[in-house]
Amino acid sequence: MKIKISKKQIGDNCPTFVVAEAGINHNGSLKIAKKMVDQAKIIGVDAIKFQTFKTEEFNSNKKYFKIFKNAELRYDEFEELADYAKNKEIIFFSTPFSEKSADVLHKLKVPMFKIASGDITHTPLLKHIASMKKPIIISTGMSNLKEIKNAICNVKSKKNNKIILMHSVSAYPTPYNEVNMMAMNLLKGKFSYPIGYSDNGPGVLVPQVAASLGANIIEKHFTLNKKMKGPDQSLSINPKEFQKLVMKIREIEQILGKKNKHSQPSEQETKIAARRSIVANSIIPKGTKIRKNMLSIKRPATGISPSKLNIVIKKHAKKRILFNQTIKWDDIS
Repeated sequence: MKIKISKKQIGDNCPTFVVAEAGINHNGSLKIAKKMVDQAKIIGVDAIKFQTFKTEEFNSNKKYFKIFKNAELRYDEFEELADYAKNKEIIFFSTPFSEKSADVLHKLKVPMFKIASGDITHTPLLKHIASMKKPIIISTGMSNLKEIKNAICNVKSKKNNKIILMHSVSAYPTPYNEVNMMAMNLLKGKFSYPIGYSDNGPGVLVPQVAASLGANIIEKHFTLNKKMKGPDQSLSINPKEFQKLVMKIREIEQILGKKNKHSQPSEQETKIAARRSIVANSIIPKGTKIRKNMLSIKRPATGISPSKLNIVIKKHAKKRILFNQTIKWDDIS
């Protein structure tokens, strides 16, 4: 299954769709958010994603209230940011944390939504967003297969089958021994939707592993500077690191190739030099019935393939064949 996002497609045999997760790393500054859009465009990612919320609408935990409140962008600022990204010709979307914020994004005509791992069991939000009939990325951190299936059913209940699943581990940062990347392949085997990986670790190795395993989409936390204030800065990568990551992902795509098996253009010279042909190991007079003891099998592959030996030994020489001469079909009948 492939899902179209603007002019791009997400799915098997498509380039890996790379998302710069800006999240709340703008620290509530529209100016910084715009700079992040600028850098994301230069880096060459396919999309940049933010988080859209009013803290009062989704959080009652005093410990985190101030953190989120300081990282809010007003809804009118999101409108300005969406227009800015459109002018920069980069895909802009966001994770809404409430039905109201989803409505704001819908009015801004975002091409898709993302459901945060923490909201995979938030049935009202899932159904509300699904009813907008746009593609939905569902992040699966902290979840099990039953919860994932339930989330899919909730989306499909609104006649929306435009689903993308992201394996993720909701630990910030995620330790290597808990990445459990094979779960991404499990999702590929269980569901027919595009499958990817959302990384919450500090480096670039894990996203490259995801790409090498065929992730259709990869999301990575993005910051202008890791030393900025904010909970996600230290586990994000800066523009220079992100540019290298995109380059590595594109190289991995070339290495992976397609799901077929055939000789490659670069093998053609070797194919002729290393494979063999049927060769005369003595002079074969014209009209002679060819016997096996008259033949040898030698390089290069410029004549009849040794796989046709049983056919050749039933033929006659149409002309005089010299010693060590590569036999071709025109030489026999």
